[in-house]
This record gives sequence, structure tokens and C-alpha cells, in this order.
Amino acid sequence: MAIKNFITNYHKSTQRNYLNRMNDNKVECMIISKKYDKDYWDGDRRYGYGGYKYIPGLWTSIAKEIIENYKLTNSSRIIDLGCGKAFLLYEIKKLLPNIELIGIDISNYAIQNAKEDVRPNLNVFDARNPLPYQDKEFDLLISLGTLHNFRLPELKTVLKEINRVSVKSYIMVESYRNEKELFNLQCWALTAESFFDNKEWLWLYKEFGYQGDFEFIYFE
Repeated sequence: MAIKNFITNYHKSTQRNYLNRMNDNKVECMIISKKYDKDYWDGDRRYGYGGYKYIPGLWTSIAKEIIENYKLTNSSRIIDLGCGKAFLLYEIKKLLPNIELIGIDISNYAIQNAKEDVRPNLNVFDARNPLPYQDKEFDLLISLGTLHNFRLPELKTVLKEINRVSVKSYIMVESYRNEKELFNLQCWALTAESFFDNKEWLWLYKEFGYQGDFEFIYFE
């Protein structure tokens, strides 16, 4: 296990008004967000991303870092658990045209609005269920901003499945280190079911036998 820093700079570049979100009928917004439909991805900002669009070059440096860090090649096989619109997979494929890619996400809307080049490799799937893949089928499993959307018993299943299907893995979750970051996270999060500080996540990874790499993003 090793801590990584692939997403943090991208995360910090986004401006957020935490109090506005908390005071904006948040319960209703959470209910709509958890449908993971158009409102969440491309609707008003109060329901999620406020327009999750592909921006050329935005994911390129992240894709390059992941390729270099995990020594991916055109013969590698990777899976993105919670791929969303699969912009990261699209950038990886641009750099490694013959790499084998699979993306899974609970959102049919996200899959249908992914880039055409990778859409045939994407599937709607609820990762709370056992993954329909063979042991160590993938050289790398990636999961960005997904695991904190599971409850604790579900996390046990998901983490064991991640270990089972992948040789190497990297997961990123939302977390906090102090009371201010916890407050900001609770204000901002719309779909999260698990709110753990970084030490609790590390304990959980060890307890459930997770063996891969990880990253935490914080709401400072």
C-alpha cells in the first residue's frame, strides 16, 4: 500500500461555497443526486457537478502519471470502478490505443454520455454486488470518488472484490483531517454514505484486507 497524489491538485482547483450548499434544501438535493441521472451530472450545481463536460487536456496529466506509475502498456488490462463518463479511461486510451479497458458505473446516464471511443467498453453495474470478472483479471483497478458512497458492510464486499480481480489497484475517497474539513465535507457531500477521517480509512483498509494504493481528497 502506498499513498498517491494523482487527483489532489485537480480537486483543489475547484471553487466551492460550502454554506450555500448546506442551506439550499440539501435533503431534497441529496435525494435527487443519489439517482445519478441527468440532474446529478449535467443539471444545476445544487444537485451535483453542474455540467460534467469533457475538457481537452484536463485529464491528460493524470492519465500520464497513472500510466507511468503502474507501468501500463498497450498489452495491459484495466478497469475503472465508478467510471462515470469515463474521461480518464478516454485519456488513457489516447495514450495507449491498444490497451484493454473496462469501466463500470451505476449511472446509465453517465455511460450513455461517455466519449464514443470508450463507450462500448462501459457497463452499467452496481459495485455492491460481486464483480463479474475472474481472479486477477486486471493489471490495474482504478476507483475515483466512489467508495465513500457505500455503507460500511458494502465496503467490506467491495474492497475484497477489488483485491480479487486486480493485480494492482488505486482508490481515491473523500476524507478529512480536522473539524473544519469534516464540516466542509458534510456541507458539500451529496451522495456520500461513509464519513471517515484518513486514519479511519487506513484502519478500514487494513481490517478488510485491502492491499492496493490510495489517495484522500480534503475539503479545506
